[in-house]
Amino acid sequence: MEQGASSGPAAEDRTEQGSPSVSAANGAPETETPAGSSDPATHRRTETDATSATTTNHRTSPAHLNGEPKRDSASTGSDHDGTPSHPNLPYAHTDPNAQPHADPRIAKGRPPQRPKEPGGGLLMGRPFGVPVYVAPSWFLVAALITWVFGGQLDRVLPELGAARYLVALFFAVAFYGSVLVHELAHTVAALRFKLPVRRIQLQFFGGVSEIEKEAETPGREFVLAFVGPLLSLILSGIFYLAMLPTEPGTVPGVLLAGLMVSNLIVAAFNLLPGLPLDGGRMLRAVVWKITGRPMSGTIAAAWVGRALAVSVLIGLPLLTQTGALGTNTEDISGMDTVTDALLAAILAAIIWTGAGNSLRMARLREHLPELRARNLTRRAVPVETNTPLSEALRRANAAGARALVVVDADGQPLSLVREAAIVGVPEHRRPWVSVSGLAQDLTDGMRVSAELAGEDLLDALRATPATEYLVIEETGEIYGVLSAADVERAFVKAMARPN
Repeated sequence: MEQGASSGPAAEDRTEQGSPSVSAANGAPETETPAGSSDPATHRRTETDATSATTTNHRTSPAHLNGEPKRDSASTGSDHDGTPSHPNLPYAHTDPNAQPHADPRIAKGRPPQRPKEPGGGLLMGRPFGVPVYVAPSWFLVAALITWVFGGQLDRVLPELGAARYLVALFFAVAFYGSVLVHELAHTVAALRFKLPVRRIQLQFFGGVSEIEKEAETPGREFVLAFVGPLLSLILSGIFYLAMLPTEPGTVPGVLLAGLMVSNLIVAAFNLLPGLPLDGGRMLRAVVWKITGRPMSGTIAAAWVGRALAVSVLIGLPLLTQTGALGTNTEDISGMDTVTDALLAAILAAIIWTGAGNSLRMARLREHLPELRARNLTRRAVPVETNTPLSEALRRANAAGARALVVVDADGQPLSLVREAAIVGVPEHRRPWVSVSGLAQDLTDGMRVSAELAGEDLLDALRATPATEYLVIEETGEIYGVLSAADVERAFVKAMARPN
């Protein structure tokens, strides 16, 4: 769940994670369980919620947070037992161990392709093939840094006048350039371990590298987390060496000193041993190695992260007020006190939320293997294009099926009858309405293997948003129809169970 390392003054975040519903994650409209969907004769219904792939976000800034995935549940009609209601298509109350009727005439489709990822602001480039976006919130923090650093320059270099804000703006851009290097370190490590990286985003409290899969071993998890702070430490050393030949009290000297200190702070903050910071991921890797269970590592690091959040909330203002950070207490104004308290509250909230997200994402990964296409598929019956709806429903009822697959004269699948469309046809009109008018054409992405499970299943559904999918055996035979709504409900049910 929590993979990858966070970076920079903003702690890493993981999208990973929350867990968006399959249909929502795919951009599919709220799923109306197709009345044509049918339960394989064998099918044991499990309620699930499809979620988007869990991504590991690595943030840079004193509060490396994880983005929490949004959850959108598709709305569908359902019976009291949680199964979708299907007019004229009664549920197959059959032996739960029976297998759905296979239709050898239906061919196996090609695996779906992953959809284009949405942007995250202004696209700045694609280093190593990974898109880098600047979120709108970055401009707000850049303006804040320019204002604060400009005020400091006025005390150190008063002769600059208004030009001090140009120098401060340059510092803000250079600092976020360092944050980008921090994130690129995570990205390069992830690519080296063959973990896909969706994007890098620079935002309000730093940066985030969205790594889509979890490291396979605690050693890789540790390396993935450590490379970010390591690069920040190296940058701090480079800026220090570059500062040595410069004259103190000059613009280059002040800029280099500021960049040296800021990178040192980024590295130190992210090495704190609590999720969602890089240090928390390193702690998780250590506990994972000792216990052999990634979930144990996540729980330990998440609770340390929550303790760290409370410490920041209380301790940061106290350190400032007592002068422990080198500030002259006589120079501290009421506005400084309010600013410190606000900053501490923001950082604490980021860390606390990131730790909670990490726990939720860990639970998601533990339950994902329970989502199996074979267990969630509804039995289906093939019907030809010109078959009246009433006749098709009669056949489905007789077979104990809950889905209709439209086939051509040779038995090749053409489309799936949408349940929502069946619901909209009054019963007295069904003898005059053909199934072809209510069906959705099959695309390659709407054909999924009965062997898919966990993240592979969710990836396939996200690749082609739809309300129903044709499930096929490795031999090419039809296994049944999978409803996105069933996957969503099964996911919700799995997530509701304790670990």
